[in-house]
Amino acid sequence: MEEEHRPNPDDVLRRTLAEENSQIRGKLKIFFGYAAGVGKTYAMLEAAHAARKAGTDVVAGYIEPHTRLETLALLKGLEQLPVHQIPYKNITLREFDLDGAIRRRPKLILVDELAHTNAEGCRHIKRYQDIEELLKAGIDVYTTVNVQHLESLNDIVTSITGVAVRERIPDRVFDDADQVELVDIEPADLIARLNQGKVYQAKQAEKALHHFFNEDNLIALREIALRRTADRVNQISERNKQTSGRGDYYTGEHILICLSSSPTNAKVIRTGARMAYAFRGMFTALYVEAAELKDMEEEQRKQLQGNMRLAEQMGAKIVTVYGDDIASQIAEYAKIAGVSKVVLGRTNTRRRFSFSRLNFSERLSLLAPNLDIYIIPDYSEGSKKLRKATRTVNNTKLTFYDTLKTAVILCLCTLLGYWFKNLGFSEANIITVYILGVLLTSLFTRNKIYSIVSSVLSVLVFNFFFTEPHYSLAAYDTGYPVTFLIMFIAAFITGTLTMRVKEQARQAARKAYRTDVLLETSQKLQRAETRDEIIRETANQMKKLLDKTIIFYCVKDGKLGEPRIYAKENTGETILRYKEEDERAVAQWVFQNNKHAGATTNTLPGARCLYLAVRSNDTVFAVAGIAMEGETIGAFEKGLLISMLSECALALEKVQLNETKNEIAMQAQQEQLRADLLRSISHDLRTPLTSISGNAGVLIGNAAAMEEEKKQKLYLDIYDDSMWLINLVENLLSVTRIENGTMNIHADAELLDEVIAEALRHINRKSVEHSITVDLKDDLLMARMDSRLIVQVIINIVDNAIKYTRKGSHIIITAEKAAEKKEVVVSVADDGGGIADEAKGRLFDMFYTADNTVADSRRGMGLGLALCKSIVNAHGGRIWVENNHPHGTVFKFTLQAEEVTLHE
Repeated sequence: MEEEHRPNPDDVLRRTLAEENSQIRGKLKIFFGYAAGVGKTYAMLEAAHAARKAGTDVVAGYIEPHTRLETLALLKGLEQLPVHQIPYKNITLREFDLDGAIRRRPKLILVDELAHTNAEGCRHIKRYQDIEELLKAGIDVYTTVNVQHLESLNDIVTSITGVAVRERIPDRVFDDADQVELVDIEPADLIARLNQGKVYQAKQAEKALHHFFNEDNLIALREIALRRTADRVNQISERNKQTSGRGDYYTGEHILICLSSSPTNAKVIRTGARMAYAFRGMFTALYVEAAELKDMEEEQRKQLQGNMRLAEQMGAKIVTVYGDDIASQIAEYAKIAGVSKVVLGRTNTRRRFSFSRLNFSERLSLLAPNLDIYIIPDYSEGSKKLRKATRTVNNTKLTFYDTLKTAVILCLCTLLGYWFKNLGFSEANIITVYILGVLLTSLFTRNKIYSIVSSVLSVLVFNFFFTEPHYSLAAYDTGYPVTFLIMFIAAFITGTLTMRVKEQARQAARKAYRTDVLLETSQKLQRAETRDEIIRETANQMKKLLDKTIIFYCVKDGKLGEPRIYAKENTGETILRYKEEDERAVAQWVFQNNKHAGATTNTLPGARCLYLAVRSNDTVFAVAGIAMEGETIGAFEKGLLISMLSECALALEKVQLNETKNEIAMQAQQEQLRADLLRSISHDLRTPLTSISGNAGVLIGNAAAMEEEKKQKLYLDIYDDSMWLINLVENLLSVTRIENGTMNIHADAELLDEVIAEALRHINRKSVEHSITVDLKDDLLMARMDSRLIVQVIINIVDNAIKYTRKGSHIIITAEKAAEKKEVVVSVADDGGGIADEAKGRLFDMFYTADNTVADSRRGMGLGLALCKSIVNAHGGRIWVENNHPHGTVFKFTLQAEEVTLHE
């Protein structure tokens, strides 16, 4: 028998969520070509006319003003959105009006040139970001793009055509499109169109034919476009198979690339992205922060930040580790993270020394033999300049204070050497002093070059001052050169090891700091109980980490709240500028789009702050702003910042879940209360009502022939049932008023004797079947109470005793003043069967009834004792139940005592 196929619940949920999102999100269709002039815009306009004829609301948002008459003719009949005009250097730039498109909100909008870079002053730096916002607003988009604009293919296109394309889009935009239509013509036909002036003007066309648009380039570009389109179709097919539960196509591959500040590192990133796409595996970008890179110049830092942003755009997870041995750090991370393939960049550097047997990739192969290592050659002039600059910065950067320290230590060693010589110490002791000097130099200076220079100078100074002939660099003894060599090696090794230990200690301190910050943040957020506390603790931790002003916008009821500003200490900056409407608009955009924006980003970069979404999955709980002041955040701080915000999001999510849980519990409690009430009313009211109607029917039909004694019995039964209903309804109304807080208590000093007597006049008529006595220690005992309510308490307790005890039982009501407290204790004791211990804990719960046998077989609703507890608590007293010895039950409650005032 064939095994029944059951779909994976996670796949079903993922597919359901994707379908729900697709119903809200707009559809994106890309008209894809391999070069300008193949007819992308023409095909897009034709498709727009077809959609318009089908009844779709179509608007031309932005069409590139080509000089192609056939294309421009297709704009007729289509509504065109006015362009956004931006003045720039005495000219006016025409850009797509994003806000105007969202206000117009058509069903379908045409936006040409997907890879276009917007002018300064637009909300986003790139046009594809504008289109993403349109899609999120539920607007369908038609757009165009060429193959050379795909980020992952940029290096390949550059190597083929010799032209570096600057306007690029992330591959995810292309891959996530709902439709991609390949617009294709033969390269020979495209060249013919160029010659006819249908693509560019005559001079521009002639130049293009001799450079980018030669036949070999066009054939290669066409092949790449066809292959990329086919790869996308295969990816969609396999994705559908996976989500439908027909197979798991994840191969388990994990691609790792290494980030650096090299301009050519982008080639490594794109290669790794293409491999991750081809193998359908995970993609990680690892940055190893070594000690020699801590003094990186600003230009290199910007290049590193650019490479990190590129890796993020290509879908990589950014990870930062610390250590001098880069190969060891990569190998260690690869083992922990399960990396299967590593992509590295290789340059044409030569080995500096003949004894350096292994290069970087060879060392990595030895440390991680199971890794597949892919080397991407790098022979560009940019990388050579960068390496030269890096060596200059990291190896020859001298400072006045470090030079002064080195000179002072060397002089002190020389003076100490003269003292040792005068004391008759041997040359070996003096050599030890100089080695100690090299060690101290390594400790007190920051660059390796000082330890090397100190080693060389120590040998020369020792030779000059302490060997024969003195004050000369010559040496008579043939053994001195060996002594000098050993001295230099010992000093050099000592200095190198000292520098390494110092850097390792600095890195260990940095790792410890990271751990302490995250641990402290986690502990503080765990102790925080409310949203305000969580936001305050997170802001303080961010301020402590970055030393910058922090702004937080909380989200409540789906709306962005007012900004909370946590200014950094000892600053004279005004915080009012962070409350401006422009800054709030950026935060609002971040909240609505669940993306980062503001300073140092490609979206609204003119803002004063960097705004980050405090999010968990697709839910934004708050928006955090960081006052950048023209600065950037380093990789180390950024990693900590993201971790902090993730912790904050989890804490806020926990609070929200608790609130939702409490609401659900309250709703469930209310539903249970309603169900119990309906059950009790339907069951417990039916018996007395049936009895009343039955007895009344008997009296109506047979009153004349019925004996007087029997009629009196029926009258009493009707009366008892009516009084039971009246008490029940009174209890229900009283409970409702107390629960809603609408019961007003008018407390006055009252005599207990009078209150108890009033209660006994209203109790069940079956009280004559029991012995009820009142025992007051003081006839003038008074308590502060609302007598009407306390009478109801006594009635309920006594009626409860009558109901649950046999005929002839004894019920004793007592009241006395407590010995130590200013309280009056009222007790109602019976000698019935008693109450089980397990029932005592729930006896005062609403709708709870013990399993005792009821004397009249009438089941109560469980409201009487619950009402008693509410009334007594409202008076500031307590109520409880005890066993009555040798058998029975005692109910006790307290009231505030009042003194009797006698007037003469």
